[in-house]
Amino acid sequence: MSPRPKIALDKNTIMIAAAELANEHGSEFITLALLAKKLNIKPPSLYNHFDGLSGIKKELAIYSLEKLFNSLANEAEGKPQGEEAIKALSQAYLTFVRTNPGLYEFALSAPDPADELVHDAGKKIVELIVSAMKPFGLPEEEAIHAIRGLRSLMHGFASLEQKGGFGMPLDLDESYRLAVTAFITGLKK
Repeated sequence: MSPRPKIALDKNTIMIAAAELANEHGSEFITLALLAKKLNIKPPSLYNHFDGLSGIKKELAIYSLEKLFNSLANEAEGKPQGEEAIKALSQAYLTFVRTNPGLYEFALSAPDPADELVHDAGKKIVELIVSAMKPFGLPEEEAIHAIRGLRSLMHGFASLEQKGGFGMPLDLDESYRLAVTAFITGLKK
């Protein structure tokens, strides 16, 4: 048997490979054996970097949330707060889900949502949306309700789209744009 080629194995390399597998196969199919095969290493080598599969899944949750945050922040950069920012964030969210379906699953289903590192990664996303909503002048409690509503709209639409839940031959992007616009109209009132 020929020796395996040496690769520079570090956490980032492993995360990139795990993210690719998640996007190709879905979050539930990530295993140490599949990841090791993709990296052309033996499964025990992963233990040098992570505390088993649960450690990899926790890091994937953080990695996913950070990648989602970066996508949202990049799209919102340079846009004024308020309506334009909410539209940009909403579109970036849907684009992220479409291009990273497996990672998105990890962003939603962190192995331990009470984990401080996972919480901190998710909190950055909430803070970005809070900032975008400032011009609407909502008191803090109402802003949290609004953020939950926006998240529900974005997640619900993305999830239905992923599962093939929209069967009518209408433009999905237009449907999404109209839903986000209706949400923003509600915020203005």
